[in-house]
Amino acid sequence: MMNLFGFGQSADIHIKLSDEDTRKKATLKTEDGVVEEAYLYFDGETVSGEITIVLKKANQKLEHQGIRVDFIGQIEVYYDRGNTYDFVSMSKEVARPGELYENTTYGFIFNNVSKTFESYVGCNVKLRYFIRATVFRRLTDITKELDIVVHALSTFPDTDGNLKMEVGIEDCLHIEFEYNRSRYHLKDVIIGKIYFLLVRIKIKYMEIAIIKRESVGSGPGTYNENETIAKYEIMDGAPVKGETIPIRLFLSGYDLGPTMREVGKRFSVRYFLNLVLIDEEDRRYFKQQEITLFRKADLPARRAFPEANAVSNSSSPVTEEETVPANDEADSNTQLSE
Repeated sequence: MMNLFGFGQSADIHIKLSDEDTRKKATLKTEDGVVEEAYLYFDGETVSGEITIVLKKANQKLEHQGIRVDFIGQIEVYYDRGNTYDFVSMSKEVARPGELYENTTYGFIFNNVSKTFESYVGCNVKLRYFIRATVFRRLTDITKELDIVVHALSTFPDTDGNLKMEVGIEDCLHIEFEYNRSRYHLKDVIIGKIYFLLVRIKIKYMEIAIIKRESVGSGPGTYNENETIAKYEIMDGAPVKGETIPIRLFLSGYDLGPTMREVGKRFSVRYFLNLVLIDEEDRRYFKQQEITLFRKADLPARRAFPEANAVSNSSSPVTEEETVPANDEADSNTQLSE
């Protein structure tokens, strides 16, 4: 009876993309941690498809004030949900005010859409792209949204520079951690070595971890959230002076995304290698070094020719890497906690 007075939803909206049969899908976590699949797009790709208005009851007309399709790129901070930021907003009016007497389909197309940022769902912020179809009515609009996943691709020049990170306590401990570069794609391998130059404390074990730091806000109001993505024990037992320990950490087995800096001036996502030593009294010595992660395009396999030149697979050197302690305090060569 409520529909007789214009209340309630008297129709459903179905959204279908033009190339659903051939387009790849990608996974994305929801705020609740549930992994879902959505169609995958890249920057500059056209987004097109059709919407179908399905009437819930046959032989019943649907009066509307117009039908519109929007493509939206949006950043939402969880503690400020009423203040979302739309960095992409495109609209197509597919029908003027009128009446529908049967199920009706309308096409839409958004040409060469700019999708600069990668889709992201974090601890305190979410960046999403979605298509929204709206049937405008005098009292209650009918809406439907369809999320897509966007991946941002990057490339960096190849060079052969190694980087070093030192951990030291005067007259007690001096360690050098050397790794092959500072930029890695998401399926890359971190290769390095640990050199023990001076050991006068009893070390029980050592581990290396990848820390993701999500920063939301700006200035004094910035809120940081650290998450340990990967942890890898590289030594169990006391080392001796002159000992060298190799490191090989495969990134493809972990849930990682690209480094994101000042996205829409709302948030950043950065990654750090965290080297931790624990002595026999359970004191922790640690040092962090920032690394840059990027998403590399999946190139099709090519036939190898004997005359082809080999290509170096390391990335450009960084003259001075920023070192960020885990507790966000002033930097020093060695941090001691507990």
